[in-house]
Amino acid sequence: MATGRSNKLVGQTGEYLVAAELSRMELIATTFTGNVPHYDIIAADEKGRHVFVQVKTGRSESWQLNLPSFCEITLDKKRRKQIVGRKKICPIRNLMMVFVRLEPDRNDRFYICSWKQLRDFKVRRHKEFLARHNGRRPQKWDSLHTAVSTKGLEKYRDNWSAILDALR
Repeated sequence: MATGRSNKLVGQTGEYLVAAELSRMELIATTFTGNVPHYDIIAADEKGRHVFVQVKTGRSESWQLNLPSFCEITLDKKRRKQIVGRKKICPIRNLMMVFVRLEPDRNDRFYICSWKQLRDFKVRRHKEFLARHNGRRPQKWDSLHTAVSTKGLEKYRDNWSAILDALR
């Protein structure tokens, strides 16, 4: 059973693994161990350009997220439906996301994309899901939970160049 301590260690492991990879890319990477809203690492190049990185780490094939982080959601209580509204603005300019899948054999997997790419993917997928179900989530109509899986992120696997692109 996952405890607060084991969850903290999983998160910390992911942040340090990402910081190590960024260092291998000749970036200075500073971790904040979850004490800063919206990002876990700042990475800077030799010219002082920097990028903010949010790290999500887990041992399963998916990560849990909240839809209102990415778009406005209106709950129509009368019809028990969700209405997807405007996309949210990125909370930090050029925020990058790194999803870390910790593997038992330590051949960990990394998925790297921009926050905007993640937002657009999650909003599009939620709209498609609602369209298939007449605007209603089948089990809990008012749930604002969403998840992203390794399958959904596959095109971003080992996409470390996205970090360098965000520095330019």
